[in-house]
Amino acid sequence: MTKRHIVLQTDFGISDGAVSAMYGVAISVDPSLRIFDLTHDIPQYDIWEASYRLYQTISYWPEETVFVSVVDPGVGTDRRSIVVKTAENQYIVTPDNGTLTHIQSEIGIVAARVIDESVNRLPKSGESYTFHGRDVYAYTAARLAAGIITFEEIGAEVSLDSVIQLAKMEPVVNEGGVTGNIDILDIRFGNLWTNIDRSLFKQLDANHGDSFEVTIQNDVRQVYKNIMTYGRSFADSRRGEPLLFVNSLDKLGVAINQGSFAQAYHIETGYKWKISIRKLLENSYTQ
Repeated sequence: MTKRHIVLQTDFGISDGAVSAMYGVAISVDPSLRIFDLTHDIPQYDIWEASYRLYQTISYWPEETVFVSVVDPGVGTDRRSIVVKTAENQYIVTPDNGTLTHIQSEIGIVAARVIDESVNRLPKSGESYTFHGRDVYAYTAARLAAGIITFEEIGAEVSLDSVIQLAKMEPVVNEGGVTGNIDILDIRFGNLWTNIDRSLFKQLDANHGDSFEVTIQNDVRQVYKNIMTYGRSFADSRRGEPLLFVNSLDKLGVAINQGSFAQAYHIETGYKWKISIRKLLENSYTQ
């Protein structure tokens, strides 16, 4: 059998030995496994960002890749530990706490199983309740990736409807505009990535160079309102100017050329952060 890759994502950081311990467990199961990092810089306890980073990344990995996502504020409680199989034939090992929200809505999940810890748990770790990333998830992922167990041997199958989902707003077109939410930040550069697909945005008859009124709200509080240009790339605006663009996931993004939009206007992410975009006719904008 061809060995599957393992890809790890956590909010642990790399300043201590937690991630290294997960590597060690997996390699102890099978030294020939290849293990990679998605990120270990998820903000602490931020399940929403963990969900999005999986969605951002997973489709670019080969089929049968086994992902481990550990952002687990409920560790030690009765929350479930599950493994799911996606519609693209990949696996995700994770706590059932909402981490699969974007995968289920954007890619699809075809099966889910609860990890049977009486079988799929690191030997001699039964008295530990605070490091399931090492004792349950890395161990189970390695056994699955190495072919020691099949997906069916992970544990009992559960209904897809029972998999926990976070609140998630769907974008809509209305009255000459489109409304969605700010799903995530392009962390390094401070750009806003929305959940508005390019195809939906194009229903506004949007062409490069057109002007749009952009309004951002946190729940009901308006945070930002201004006009900006829809550009093909950042070169279509001057330094310091805002612009709309299509990002690497074919979603609409908002940026400041060579600046951080998120930092400039204190923008965050999640379903409460709404963005409305309305195409302007020439000379139609008033303050």
